Amino acid sequence: MSELDNPLSLPGSGPSAALTGSKTRAAGRTASIKRQKLRENTLAYAFLAPSLLLFGVFLFYPLLKSVYLSLHSTDPTGRVAAFVGMDNFAGLFSSGLFVNGMKVTALFALLTVPAGMLLALALAALTHTRLPGKRLFQFAFSLPLVLSVGSAAVIWKFLFHPTLGMLNYLLGLAGVSPVQWLVSPDWALVSIALMTVWMNLGFNYIILSSGMQGIPDELYESATIDGAGPITVFRKITLPLLSPTLFFLLVVSIISAFQSFGQINILTMGGPMNRTNVFVYTIYQEAFVNFRFGTGSAQALLLFLVIMLLTLIQFKWVERKVHYQ
Repeated sequence: MSELDNPLSLPGSGPSAALTGSKTRAAGRTASIKRQKLRENTLAYAFLAPSLLLFGVFLFYPLLKSVYLSLHSTDPTGRVAAFVGMDNFAGLFSSGLFVNGMKVTALFALLTVPAGMLLALALAALTHTRLPGKRLFQFAFSLPLVLSVGSAAVIWKFLFHPTLGMLNYLLGLAGVSPVQWLVSPDWALVSIALMTVWMNLGFNYIILSSGMQGIPDELYESATIDGAGPITVFRKITLPLLSPTLFFLLVVSIISAFQSFGQINILTMGGPMNRTNVFVYTIYQEAFVNFRFGTGSAQALLLFLVIMLLTLIQFKWVERKVHYQ
């Protein structure tokens, strides 16, 4: 047999060469995808850099600084004096400062959160129907949102005045004796709660009204055709479909109640007889009045843990009642 009968062996031909080429192309595609992902991640972090910087300066650094100060004692000028470990935390529990502050704060939250949510829910339900002057009512109910805590507290300080205040004037017209709103130990916390409910009404109303507007009108029309009354429609349709909004508002309202400070500082300064001395105000007194930054930082960390625990409890058990579409 001559050599012409043998098949020619050309470079780059055959199954092995094809397999090598496919691997090379796959490796090239993988490298290209990795480079593209790297460019996308770099661009994403470049856009996030300003926000991360702000979070680092105003959130993460103060948190780490609070942890550091909570483990140290400070001198009368506020400078770190010595490492004390967990003594600041132990002192809070032994003195009863933590327990008393949490009792007042929990009572304040109990007075403000349910009342604020129920009042806003009632107003949102009333203005959700097609009534004349609906826009005017919506504007009036949302008005407290534009006021700052300081402005609202000053307004209510005049309303609570024992002799010149509008509230006692109206009580006098009704034949009721005047109330020492901010001076009486029995009425001081109720007065602060009343002002807080009014102040948060605008935010609560807007959130709940927006949630109701997201419910399809076809459901209400079907229920009306089936003969369901307004109360049944509200209980069977509105509340279940509004439960995600209510859950969000509950979490936010509890956190806001545990962080309340401005109205207490302006109206009562924690008095009388520490009846309005909520936990945030005790932190302010310890850190910025007595210059005990170690104890104040320990209190701040305990408040952070309490709020986080309450939020986790709500997400663990309360969220089970939420009806997601």
